[in-house]
Amino acid sequence: MKNRKVFVTGHTGFKGSWLIAMLRQLNCEVYGYALECTSDPNHFSLLKSNGHYVYADIRDPNKLKQAVSESGAEIVFHLAAQSLVRPSYRDPRYTYEVNVMGSLNLLEAVRASPSVRAVVMVTTDKVYANREEHYAYREDDKLGGHDMYSSSKACCEILIDSYRLSFLKPDLVTENQQILLASLRAGNVIGGGDWSEDRLIPDLVRAAATKQTAKIRNPQAVRPWQHVLDCLNAYLIVGAELLKGNREAAGSWNVAPEKAAVYAVENILTLSTQYWNEIKYTILPQQNAPHEANLLMLDNTKIKSKLNWTPVYSTQETVALTIEWYRKYYESGDCITERQVEKFLAA
Repeated sequence: MKNRKVFVTGHTGFKGSWLIAMLRQLNCEVYGYALECTSDPNHFSLLKSNGHYVYADIRDPNKLKQAVSESGAEIVFHLAAQSLVRPSYRDPRYTYEVNVMGSLNLLEAVRASPSVRAVVMVTTDKVYANREEHYAYREDDKLGGHDMYSSSKACCEILIDSYRLSFLKPDLVTENQQILLASLRAGNVIGGGDWSEDRLIPDLVRAAATKQTAKIRNPQAVRPWQHVLDCLNAYLIVGAELLKGNREAAGSWNVAPEKAAVYAVENILTLSTQYWNEIKYTILPQQNAPHEANLLMLDNTKIKSKLNWTPVYSTQETVALTIEWYRKYYESGDCITERQVEKFLAA
């Protein structure tokens, strides 16, 4: 997807900032809409990215509508979100306002835009009614959500489908109504530059950088780990198909590694210590902790068979690249994002 005019919400976040780095190397003109950077350090700030950026709240429909309209973008990637499970228990109202009403505001903004032709909405692998069974969820499985974050994203999926059925029907694309809409369900994405709270790799490397011991929850939890570049590549592939007018791409898509690459937290811990011996951790007892899923897997058959997406990196390579990024940063202050993006795009 080269030489396009692209609008990204949440560009100051972990995945959003990596997406900006990819789009720059694809010679795209990038517009962003997000809150100011909050973490210190912050990946987006380290990139020193040039672009057209608006710093405002996704809950402000008027500012968002104006930003989308003035950008003249052909495609929108909606990544802005409250994306953490435990904070969603502390502030469910904010989580729902950002994730659900923010998504509605974005959909209304693109409907009013004369230029937008494609929209990629990012939700999560946690939108399914998780039965905690050894089963990989498919796109047509029942939606649900035990915690506030997961349920808010399941609500987003219903909202997206409703807009697709009510306003953005793929079978009714015309010169006057030509927006194709897709949702992508991915989670447990890792890579350098993530300093969010309550995430495994950030917790490990923060502790390692200060020669402390990380405190880890749920070592037996199983997740579909994948590198951020593999995940974003799926977003770009779906986006490119939407821009081509491929109506079959206007649906929901799981983005997940192969089943053999689904690892428990304890396996990721072991791999991480192999790549940086400063990493130390201890397992916390879990008593009266907020619920988090212990077993989650997605079926990636649809996106592989219909759009020819496959992960480039194995789980071992994913962890190695991630730890390499943090080691370089903490040992020399070097941000190697551009190099990792360049290598990925050349693969």
